[in-house]
Amino acid sequence: MKAAYVIEPGPASSIVIGQVDRPVPHGREILVKIHSVAINPIETYVRSGVVKMPIPTPYIIGTDFAGTVELVGPEAKRFRAGDRVWGSNQGLLGRQGVASEWAAIDEEFAYPTPAEVDDDHAAAAALVGITAHLGLFRDANLQPGEKVYVSGGTGGVGSSVLQMAKAVGAKVLTSVGSPEKEKEAFELGADQVVQYKTANIEEAVKSFAEGGIDVWWETTREPNLEMIIPLLAKRGRVILMAGRDAKPLLPLGPFYTKDCKILGFAMFNSSLEEQRTSASDIGRWLAEGKLRPKISRSFPLEEAAHAHELQEANTLRKEGTLSGKIILHM
Repeated sequence: MKAAYVIEPGPASSIVIGQVDRPVPHGREILVKIHSVAINPIETYVRSGVVKMPIPTPYIIGTDFAGTVELVGPEAKRFRAGDRVWGSNQGLLGRQGVASEWAAIDEEFAYPTPAEVDDDHAAAAALVGITAHLGLFRDANLQPGEKVYVSGGTGGVGSSVLQMAKAVGAKVLTSVGSPEKEKEAFELGADQVVQYKTANIEEAVKSFAEGGIDVWWETTREPNLEMIIPLLAKRGRVILMAGRDAKPLLPLGPFYTKDCKILGFAMFNSSLEEQRTSASDIGRWLAEGKLRPKISRSFPLEEAAHAHELQEANTLRKEGTLSGKIILHM
């Protein structure tokens, strides 16, 4: 079968499009005919070797997928041939990736695709959706009526945070980088939007939440905790999910005297049960139109290296040429 893979960690240019053996499903695995694959920053880190994880040889890239079950392993019970499925967490922690015509995937990492949802949007919602759900509900315990700030509310994770918070009745302020993105953020449901290049975020937050922000979701790689902590409400929570090398200063006084919390997590550390809980809400919100993942660019599998280069340009160099997910088609 055709696949996008690397032999050893390296730059995006090391991605090869070639033939590999079609997998056979064992145990609880299902063989999925892959239709759509969404690109995420984490897989570029694994592919490049920046994040050290065990990888098979050859290592097929790709974390998020959507497709159709073709065969089931002898111990698989949740799906049957013909079922449409979506999921995440592939290509990580020694698992093979999904940028291939077929992939053998443990059924515990697959979820039913609602009939109303196409494969591109199911794949686009996967890792970013599970990440947003874990942070908002498992960790921050977001409640209806609370006030949320999320940086980059039109990005992959940011737009998921924005829409999920609105789905449960929270109020959301977000920051964006252009008038076009401001319009998009309002269309996604934001209550207030600030353009960080031309306006003052601190003033916008104080205007939006006189008593402070209940949940502050920071997507940037260099969080400014000296600014964030004083803007939190009593028992405010900060969610951190980026910035591996960041070492921000923490103002302890306003942090502990307001009973605040800083919560950091990586989606791939979560349990299967936690991810299934997230996936259940994601599937329902996708079907109801309350969660609308944005797709910025689509490429055929043959252009996987270019897709990774584009992701890295926006993640590492902040080029700002993406506002949504990158999709690969088989």
